[in-house]
Amino acid sequence: MISQLFNVANLFVLPFWALMILLPNWKVTRRVMESYLPFVLLAGVYLYLFINSITPENAQDYSNIQLADVARLFADEKVAAAGWIHFLVMDLFVGRWIYWEGQKTGVWTVHSLSLCLFAGPLGLLSHILTNWISQAFFPKLQPSKEATTA
Repeated sequence: MISQLFNVANLFVLPFWALMILLPNWKVTRRVMESYLPFVLLAGVYLYLFINSITPENAQDYSNIQLADVARLFADEKVAAAGWIHFLVMDLFVGRWIYWEGQKTGVWTVHSLSLCLFAGPLGLLSHILTNWISQAFFPKLQPSKEATTA
């Protein structure tokens, strides 16, 4: 069951990433990415796995977590699956934010979204740097405040 949830969750996020990366300006992509439903579903899977991963034996490890505790906890398939779903949810959420920021500002996001898919924080860093470079060196390419509020 745990392995199946893990596999389904991995496949579940891929269409959202594909839409944001390959078809960012398609109206279907915008409509799909407006929804919080993917996050609700993934968070539900995470909640299920998280609750089922806590045992009387490992509950104390969560109270004052140390690196050795994390390593020991992640040796358990249930904990590892919950942790991985956590990454999927949060990376997709950050990717969605990057996507919408790109839609609002016109800043190119394909590279940042691709990085976010494989290494979430690096995608976020990439977008922050890309946005900063765009504003610093190409301010005329940025939409005006009046254009974005109209």
